[in-house]
Amino acid sequence: MAVYSILLSLLFLLNIFFAVIIIFIERRDATSTWAWLMVLFFIPFLGFILYLIFGQNMSRKRLFDWEDLKKIGIETLIQEQIQWLREGRFQFPNAESRDFRDLIYMQLVNNDAVFTQKNEVKIFTDGKEKFNQLLKDIESATDHIHIQYYILRHDHLGSKLIHALTKKAREGVTVRVLYDEMGSRKLRKKVFYNLIKAGGEVEIFFPRRLPFVNLRLNYRNHRKLVIIDGSVGYLGGFNVGDEYLGLDPKFGYWRDTHVRMRGQVVKAIQTRFILDWNQATGHHYIHYEDRLFPPIEPLGDLNAQIVSSGPDSEWEQIKNGYIKMITAAKESVYIQTPYFIPDQSLMDALRIAALSGKDVRIMIPNKPDHPFVYWATYSYIGELLKAGARAYIYDNGFIHAKMIVVDGRVGSIGTANIDVRSFKLNFEVNAFLYHRPTAEKMRSIFYQDMEKSWELTPKIYKQRSLWIRFKESVSHLLSPIL
Repeated sequence: MAVYSILLSLLFLLNIFFAVIIIFIERRDATSTWAWLMVLFFIPFLGFILYLIFGQNMSRKRLFDWEDLKKIGIETLIQEQIQWLREGRFQFPNAESRDFRDLIYMQLVNNDAVFTQKNEVKIFTDGKEKFNQLLKDIESATDHIHIQYYILRHDHLGSKLIHALTKKAREGVTVRVLYDEMGSRKLRKKVFYNLIKAGGEVEIFFPRRLPFVNLRLNYRNHRKLVIIDGSVGYLGGFNVGDEYLGLDPKFGYWRDTHVRMRGQVVKAIQTRFILDWNQATGHHYIHYEDRLFPPIEPLGDLNAQIVSSGPDSEWEQIKNGYIKMITAAKESVYIQTPYFIPDQSLMDALRIAALSGKDVRIMIPNKPDHPFVYWATYSYIGELLKAGARAYIYDNGFIHAKMIVVDGRVGSIGTANIDVRSFKLNFEVNAFLYHRPTAEKMRSIFYQDMEKSWELTPKIYKQRSLWIRFKESVSHLLSPIL
């Protein structure tokens, strides 16, 4: 009995200790603070263990060394662009970049997101098309291939990709593969034996330091990047696995959005990969060689910024970019996301846009891959319906796209979902695109997907069962820490 009392007292003291950390030391926002206090209160035995794994705050840690940017001239270019913008001397190449100069400035100053011009982009919405093109580009590589994915499976598609990379490594092409420990938790490094034997390099982001335990698993590198010969760059929502080809019967057709980019913007994508790679490895360090940043001729008229965010950032860069776009909308805001759990600031921006008569439309999946997240999404959608927004449920498989387009003039495609995890906990990357033809293409994609969706009207939403209402309420309560 005495031992039992001692254990209870110890648990009580631990809960108080972590509560003090949450409230007075980490200074989280009030919503997540209350959520964690509820976890500690209602599940005292597991609460502090969950906090150790999922509650660490990395905002004060500097994980990526930006100093080497001086070596390739990016820092100098960024400072020049900031000065030109401040002095009103910046020459905007089109109306979209001129009208969104505040967004460009914000990402330049706070995210070192260099503004690139004269690029071209191809948008993929089908996994087979995306990976067929990627494998063609890999086959054409002559100098280097940099691959980074959150999920990399050793299934048919994964094996095909690894085989293609091994072939190029044997030809003398430098091949580097980086994947996330949590996202690719079923992957074993031995599957890369032939690639490594051929000279390829493979690294893991935030690998576990103890057997079966990874105290950093809550912080996931959710980025998906490919750079080939410094001249072709990929980023977007597709991971590597057969389900992304629509071969998983649970999800059916997989609808995602990915971009293939060429031009000066590839230099920014390459830089992001190098920063992630050098953080993940204690050896095989990438130096900023000229061959990684070859001269690139003008290829089009697309203007873009590559914006990164993560738990080590002072500001929530991608979320702030979304809010800036929404508040600047004159006509419409179209969003596609598999998870919709906005914080109060983003929710207010969308609500005000809808109340102001803007055409606000949000498209989400018709089936959950994470039940709590799915029902939390429904609860937030319900709130926006009251403000006049429209919601569409994609009914042709599973939609995993992360896309926002405003007024058919500016848009963003990348890895970040509309949720707290993407904005605060995951390492994400998005391309912000200032180009009317591309934005109009993005809007037409939304319209095409509407034909395969059904509209969730306020009337239909009100008819949901008591059981669904209960699941929404519980999930909404937990949403700050989902």
